[in-house]
Amino acid sequence: MNSPLPHLTLADILERTIELSWTAAAILKSYYRGSRADLEVLDKTEGPVTAADRTVDRHILAGIQSMCGDSCGYLTEETYQADDLQLTQDWVWIIDPLDGTRDFIDKTGEYAIHIALTYQHRPVLAVVTIPETDRMYAAITGKGTESIDLDGIRKSVRVSSGKKLTDLVVVASRNHRSKRLVNLLAQLPCQQQLEVGSIGCKIAAIVEHRADVYVSLSGTSAPKDWDLAAPELILTEAGGKFTHQDGTPLRYNQGDVTQWGCAIASTGEWHQQLLDVAIAGIQE
Repeated sequence: MNSPLPHLTLADILERTIELSWTAAAILKSYYRGSRADLEVLDKTEGPVTAADRTVDRHILAGIQSMCGDSCGYLTEETYQADDLQLTQDWVWIIDPLDGTRDFIDKTGEYAIHIALTYQHRPVLAVVTIPETDRMYAAITGKGTESIDLDGIRKSVRVSSGKKLTDLVVVASRNHRSKRLVNLLAQLPCQQQLEVGSIGCKIAAIVEHRADVYVSLSGTSAPKDWDLAAPELILTEAGGKFTHQDGTPLRYNQGDVTQWGCAIASTGEWHQQLLDVAIAGIQE
């Protein structure tokens, strides 16, 4: 896999992104431990946004742009405008400075930073950071996924295997459960559930063997590119699968940043069976 920069490999870019993610995490933690007034919470149609979202977005974007300049496009939650068109660059960074803003405000600890580099609409490099656990997950296509703690200790992570379909644990949101999603989850052959906030934290739960399945189903709202791009690569490089209900891969920077429809993330062993149930459930 080539790099968007002639003087840096993807491995070099990943290391710089890891360093940037740690500094971004420190900023978020300082806001998290501050007062609610300092957060300057604004309630928007798609959910709340805070001063922490905006500050960390600027911090990450400045760091990435200083590294990559005009060689890449940049798609972030806080700078995206509804009338923006598809970016034309082959290489596009997709950034969520604070995934799980509601959990951040409510102080559940289940919030994350997502940074992904995509090439021709697919993620090739990703970092997902969980500030309250002092842990991050990093991946490059074909190189596997590593967990990294604040002391710099790294270990390869792989999803679990060998479970029965009925024993799988479904990780679900405590804040975003439409009636359609509740009905679909009720039809799955696996009924154990774990409530977790941010999508990044949900995928971390899967790669850390606390859960096995995550289902996204759009309704009046749906996940955006920045919600899924980095977590997807973290999961798939750890041996899992993350696809649309018809088994096709997710694609990003398509003009409409909303990921409509149903997508399923899993450890992979029972992925097709889960897709089959989802297709049948949605058609009912």
